[in-house]
Amino acid sequence: MENATILREWFARVDSEKTGSISAPQLKSALAVGNLEFPLSVVQQMIRMYDFDRNGTMSFQEFVALNKFLLKVQQAFSERERGRGYLVPDDVYEALGKIGFLLDSPAFYTVCESFDQKKNGMFQLADFISLCIFVQSARNLFNSFDTAKQGRVTLDLNQFVYCSECLFNLTGNFSTLLLCLLWSTSFLLFDYKSSIAPRLAISMLGNLLFKLSLLPIAEYELQQIMDAVELRRTFLFKFLL
Repeated sequence: MENATILREWFARVDSEKTGSISAPQLKSALAVGNLEFPLSVVQQMIRMYDFDRNGTMSFQEFVALNKFLLKVQQAFSERERGRGYLVPDDVYEALGKIGFLLDSPAFYTVCESFDQKKNGMFQLADFISLCIFVQSARNLFNSFDTAKQGRVTLDLNQFVYCSECLFNLTGNFSTLLLCLLWSTSFLLFDYKSSIAPRLAISMLGNLLFKLSLLPIAEYELQQIMDAVELRRTFLFKFLL
């Protein structure tokens, strides 16, 4: 939707109660009409990204900002789906770069694994939009702490707890949260300015493996997380050799 008049008409139809704003359930239903099925958590995050007045709903101007972002994402998708209706991981990587998201391999493959809903390596438009919403929201969260614009942040415990809660809200599931935290831990371990020693990290990850086995999460999610932890431990052992 590009024309302002069309946008205004669309917004007015969704705003059935004529309040001047739309809620997450209303936006979810409207997107579904256009064959874009999203979990409510993703739609809520769409609203949070552009909820400039922090009232939990979306005004028309806020919707215009969201629409601009979605058009950029849809264009990147369309340029690379080659008539198949989906993207493979290599296409996703190129499309993210086109949008302005430059991720390294651990970050990219962790995010892809999390948003590949059918686990078949094929990302439909809704999957790709959900992935982009997560990355943009994570970037916004990071930027809120990176006030000096140095590309790195230092967090105390309270800030880390806050970020963890925000990431959980973004991902909507516990396994994705832990995978993202594992990736960020790996990043810190190999940052030459990091104060975390590799041997200590191996011990920390080993302890995490044990604690994960005690968590009330689905078996396939547990296996996914434990595989990721073990992979990072193996990588660290090679680093010490």
